[in-house]
Amino acid sequence: MFEFKSTSHQLRRRLVLRIWVAGLLALLCFGLLGARLWYLQVVRYEGLAARADQNRIAVVPIAPRRGEITDRNGEVLARNYRDYTLVVTPAHIKQNLEDLLDNLGELVYISESERKRFMNNVRSSGRYKQVLLRKNLNDIEASWFAAHSWKFPGVEIRARWVREYPQGETAAHVIGYVGRISEEDLTNLEEQGLLGNYRGTDIIGKKGIEKTWEHMLHGKTGIEEVEVTASGRPVRTLSRIAPEPGSNLMLSIDLGLQKEAEKLFAERRGALVAIDPKTGEVLAFVSAPSFDPNLFIDGIDVENWRKLNESPDHPLINRPLYGTYPIGSTYKPFVALAALEMGKRSASEKIYDPGYFELAGQRFRNAGGAAYGSTDMHKALVVSSDTYFYSLGPEIGVNALHDFSKQFGFGQLTGIDLDGERRGVLPSTDWKKQNYKDPEQQRWYTGETVSVAVGQGYNAFTLLQLAQATAVLANNGVYMTPHLVRKVQDTKSGEFKDTITKPSHVIDLKPENIEIIKNALVDVTIKGTARRSFQGVKYKAAGKTGTAQVFSLRGAKYDAQVINERLRDHALFMAYAPADDPQIALALIVENGGWGATVAAPVARHVFDYWLNHEAVQEAP
Repeated sequence: MFEFKSTSHQLRRRLVLRIWVAGLLALLCFGLLGARLWYLQVVRYEGLAARADQNRIAVVPIAPRRGEITDRNGEVLARNYRDYTLVVTPAHIKQNLEDLLDNLGELVYISESERKRFMNNVRSSGRYKQVLLRKNLNDIEASWFAAHSWKFPGVEIRARWVREYPQGETAAHVIGYVGRISEEDLTNLEEQGLLGNYRGTDIIGKKGIEKTWEHMLHGKTGIEEVEVTASGRPVRTLSRIAPEPGSNLMLSIDLGLQKEAEKLFAERRGALVAIDPKTGEVLAFVSAPSFDPNLFIDGIDVENWRKLNESPDHPLINRPLYGTYPIGSTYKPFVALAALEMGKRSASEKIYDPGYFELAGQRFRNAGGAAYGSTDMHKALVVSSDTYFYSLGPEIGVNALHDFSKQFGFGQLTGIDLDGERRGVLPSTDWKKQNYKDPEQQRWYTGETVSVAVGQGYNAFTLLQLAQATAVLANNGVYMTPHLVRKVQDTKSGEFKDTITKPSHVIDLKPENIEIIKNALVDVTIKGTARRSFQGVKYKAAGKTGTAQVFSLRGAKYDAQVINERLRDHALFMAYAPADDPQIALALIVENGGWGATVAAPVARHVFDYWLNHEAVQEAP
């Protein structure tokens, strides 16, 4: 009996001990839980609340509307329209992409080319990057997909602003185009500290005004805070900061003049730049042939890219800006002015022109073998005597001619508001030493100065430089920086602000010397090489024809009929009008066109007629 009571007592004590231990353990657990709750709700409240908001609130960037581009009269050159697109985030797709496309195809038409492009873009993009599947959905397609969107997680319909160029190929090299933002673009934006302003934006300026004025055209990205569910579906908008649209740009280009000038080139290759000498505003900027910038907006397809890129006419090259040419006799007015300013030869001094200039046993002949006899500066410019300028070159010297000509913009960056401008070559003895390694090749020869003086030899200028130099001459040495953006419209006030209003610099020229050159250029159009093209004009024009060799004949006679078309001479012309009060100055080249007098001068006449005497415009030559 005693053993039984002792055993029962021990069991009771153990039970009580276990209850106490269990109770203490429970109290400890509740204490830890309470401490943890206090820590999370009091100590970590602010940080965890912010994190919860981040999970609950999605910050959505709102792309701004890109600024529009118009010509000087308000004609639209680049604008925007609203468009619906389907975009896919591959990481959120739970089925095979091919199956997804098949299922989507029952609701919205997806072409084979769109499927192929989408799959290629998916392979080259990150899993979490949205990839364009279909663009230009109409209202019916957009509403039909919206009603069934719950079936397709990871696929969204988005509204966007789409760029459009209503003038097509007209002025394409001026306007340029936009394209998808590349990795290189992202790197550049990050380096400039602008990446945040491009969140939600798919496109960026790639060429032309679209690129050089990107900072004004893009605008400021807006932000929208949206409450979302755990699955990411939007519930309501909490706050919104509206985007600021980009600035509108008014160009100096006159669309009517631009179209007329482009029409004059027809199937020919070449370039033309027309400038208002008093302001530096570019009135027409032609690069022929051209291209359609609309092809590049969402990425150009392989077939069209091949056509443009492999064309022997190189339509993608901006000829006035990037092409460099020997400018032939159109350089002579500047050489003559240099001689007058330096006192190397007076305007009345005459030389005998037998049809050639001889130096160290080598004969440099006049074009066409003409001989002009006794010739002064005025006559030399009017009839375009090569012999006169052959003899003048060594008297001036290549370095002195270099220093004088650079003031007009030859061999320099003009400062125009387009990217990709080339400097070209304005030769000098220093230039030759820097560009040749062989000591013998570094040596400058007098015969090279002879060629340079007639716009040949090492000379290689852009048409923009020749047009700008012509405008500076017409403006009596006042250098107004050439520019295409005339005014910028403030997005808030709506007011327009001028871009360039003051001269860059003024060349110190004697008025009497300028008058000598100008009088000769007027006679070029009255009784000189351009007289036929300017018969019957109601205004007085001044100009100079030019013909530039594409390759050396090595003493052989030039015969355009037996030479490959692309090896024939270039036809050039520089001019301004009216001569007594210049309102337009231009330079143009017709590649492989032959004589400047018969091919290039008529184009200039038609452009002048359109600008100065519109009712007298005749059919294009």
